Amino acid sequence: MNPLLYAVRPILIDMAATFVFYGVLAATGEVAIATMVGIAIGVLQVVVMKARGMKIAAMQWTSLALVLIMGGATLLTHDARFILIKPTIVYLAIGAAMLQRGWMGRYMPPISVDHIPQRLVVAAGYVWAGLMFVSAALNLILAFNAQPMTVVAVMAIWAPASKIVLFALQYMTFRQIARRGIIAAQAEQAAA
Repeated sequence: MNPLLYAVRPILIDMAATFVFYGVLAATGEVAIATMVGIAIGVLQVVVMKARGMKIAAMQWTSLALVLIMGGATLLTHDARFILIKPTIVYLAIGAAMLQRGWMGRYMPPISVDHIPQRLVVAAGYVWAGLMFVSAALNLILAFNAQPMTVVAVMAIWAPASKIVLFALQYMTFRQIARRGIIAAQAEQAAA
């Protein structure tokens, strides 16, 4: 599997019900319909994964519980804020997990591990955690202060765009640092 896809797949799976919710809400303008579809997608994901004998990660179970609880609260109260807050909780959980020192190391290509200082890899992990916390705060502010369609419009753009931009910046920076390290190592080896 492509290393990039391998790295982002768990987040995409965890957020799939949310993105489907956004899409249905944007298309129909109906919070109840979007919520029911989001709940159905969340349940379907787990059923399909179980049927395939796949391991269901703790984050997947958490995401399902959140979509059931927050979606149920939205349907019972007719208040979209409950389901709109779900991504905030997911972002906070992911951000907290990303505060674990060195988590990013397992996503680094082997050739770069030897040429990028560990402190930079750790710092990049903290930057990613910061992005998750900013995303959580933005989503929470919007959920309480904006119409559901506005929340969908902003978060549907912010969620992928912010991560693509940060990934691109990190990739270019790490690539440049690794290249310099490789060239320096080759020059040192040639001189020896």
